[in-house]
Amino acid sequence: MRDRLFAKVRETIEALRETIRHHAARYHRDDDPEISDAEYDALVRQLEALEQAHPEHAGGASPTAEVGASPSGLFAPVTHASRMFSLDNAISDDDMAAWDQRLARSLGHAPSGYTCELKIDGLAIALTYERGRLVLGATRGDGTTGEDVTANLRAVAAIPARLRGDAPAVLEVRGEVYMPTSAFVALNRRQADADARLFANPRNAAAGSVRQKDAAVTASRDLSIWIYQLGRLEGGPSLASHWDTLDYLASLGFAKNPATARVADVAQAMAYVRNAQRERASRPYQTDGVVVKLDVLDEQRELGFTAKAPRWAIAFKFPPEEQVTRLRDIQINIGRTGAATPFAVLDPVFVGGATVGMATLHNADEVARKDVRIGDWVIVRRAGDVIPEVVGPVLARRDGSETLWQMPTVCPSCASPIVRGSGEKVARCTGGFACRSRLREYVFHFASRGAMDIEGMGYRTVDTLLELGHLATPADIFFLQPEALLGVEGWGETSVNKLMAAIDRARARPLTNVLVGLGIRHVGASASRLLALRYLDLRMVLEAPEPELAAIDGIGPVSAAALRQWASEADNVALVQRLLEGGVVARDPAPAGERSDRLAGLSIVVTGSLVGFTREQAEAAILAGGGKVGSSVSKKTAAVVVGAAPGSKLAKAQQLGVPVLDEDGFVRLLAAGPSVLARPAPSASEPA
Repeated sequence: MRDRLFAKVRETIEALRETIRHHAARYHRDDDPEISDAEYDALVRQLEALEQAHPEHAGGASPTAEVGASPSGLFAPVTHASRMFSLDNAISDDDMAAWDQRLARSLGHAPSGYTCELKIDGLAIALTYERGRLVLGATRGDGTTGEDVTANLRAVAAIPARLRGDAPAVLEVRGEVYMPTSAFVALNRRQADADARLFANPRNAAAGSVRQKDAAVTASRDLSIWIYQLGRLEGGPSLASHWDTLDYLASLGFAKNPATARVADVAQAMAYVRNAQRERASRPYQTDGVVVKLDVLDEQRELGFTAKAPRWAIAFKFPPEEQVTRLRDIQINIGRTGAATPFAVLDPVFVGGATVGMATLHNADEVARKDVRIGDWVIVRRAGDVIPEVVGPVLARRDGSETLWQMPTVCPSCASPIVRGSGEKVARCTGGFACRSRLREYVFHFASRGAMDIEGMGYRTVDTLLELGHLATPADIFFLQPEALLGVEGWGETSVNKLMAAIDRARARPLTNVLVGLGIRHVGASASRLLALRYLDLRMVLEAPEPELAAIDGIGPVSAAALRQWASEADNVALVQRLLEGGVVARDPAPAGERSDRLAGLSIVVTGSLVGFTREQAEAAILAGGGKVGSSVSKKTAAVVVGAAPGSKLAKAQQLGVPVLDEDGFVRLLAAGPSVLARPAPSASEPA
């Protein structure tokens, strides 16, 4: 009996080890996980508990003592000068208190303080510099051996190719390459347009971008990096604390996360954790926890390492943003353009701070590409306010009862045919505004803040007006009378008057807002601003010849063709006519003064809030001067205009040496042109 029990425990442990190694390779090496981070961590905790309870089985290799996964073989192997470790995890205040007490017992006194850093959800890498020049960039791999991805890391603008100031003889630093959320969304949009595989999350996208055979692909992915650790230093200053180390590395040109903080004790560390978790969704990049490190380097050296992790650091993990649940059905939603978008009906699951019962599946091709089936167990992801999405199926849990899904041939809302045009990725309802689902989404978009900005015209109001039969097209908003809502539950005289006033204000919205509200495919906010600046009048925009439209810098043939197609359709012609009859001005006054080519050829990026300009006014001023409005910072950017609370664009501009202007400088640029951007000559320590 005892032998059978012994064998059973051994069998369970070995099975867990094999499962964990499989999933570690899928995550670290292949960038294609099959289970959520939370499930993986639970497997590791289960194995750790079994090994502790049965030390007779703890001998031999175990993933509880391993870091990452073996290199993939796609790149040359690199042996790290010193091992790159993983981190032990904490998920509660009690875990953190126990860790703090262990440190105190080992040191013989209370720890002297901690440094808290955001745990970035990206790819760990090591960078080696000799006499200030980057000579090697490597992935972590299994901690001992990584992959040589130097050429690709040189393509990441935020990684300095040459250090500033008095560089040491040899320097190795560790950091996390990540993809900002906006860049991830843009990348997946490009992937979808190219009919290519969508990335599951920014971490996988960053890792996949670094592991490209063509460095030009890496360069196109808008990656960035935060440096978090010194690995090796020869010929540099003597440093006493981790905080001093980060300051020193920042002086050499590395990106230090501004959210990093020094705290006195574990209670302050937990306050930092709670604040970081509250602000998680508002950050422009994804985080999955907080790393807490002993600050004093002598104390770090005294504590040393286990086989897997430093004793002087721990990662407090945030609640999971991915979970596994059952996909019960696939249905479709009809959007404002008639696009039929499949979505998953799920067994409700708590993920990313909310209970999720539905998740997007993007389009029919993506359902097929991911091979998602009704009845599958699926990985669901939700990060902050991001719409929940199905990452993919858990293939190992299929039992044969799952069924394939196909796009319906008729609209569930209006019974009109659903058609997918030649070369189109999206199937669409052909019912026009007769489709209530499409009309609902169109009206909501039309009234939204970036468009006609009609306060009070949210989904609830739209649904009420649809149920009462007052809306047949979006333009009917401008023919509403107070009597349409007075007496309806929830609508009193005050609320009705507020809505009527908001509708009246919307009649005079700038032409850019009207164009955005019309929701013309391939004509977004930037293109709408260009068109408004060029033509000033909606009718002139819609009557402009396609070649003329395509020749506008920033419009191009795709947007021009889409605009002409939209303007030729009878429903849209009638919509525009009814908007004008409803009092919508749809025309901008001629700008004061003449337009110029003072900024011709200059790409200018605006970040943060300006005092004397709205974002739209600042961009319009750039366009009026003949310049281009940039959406991201590159070496081709002429200047970055910085207001209050700037985003990551400021750091990138500083990294690339792009001129940075405050609001006064922006005003001078508009008045005097590029002469105000004269760059100082490079110092002797900087490359020319």
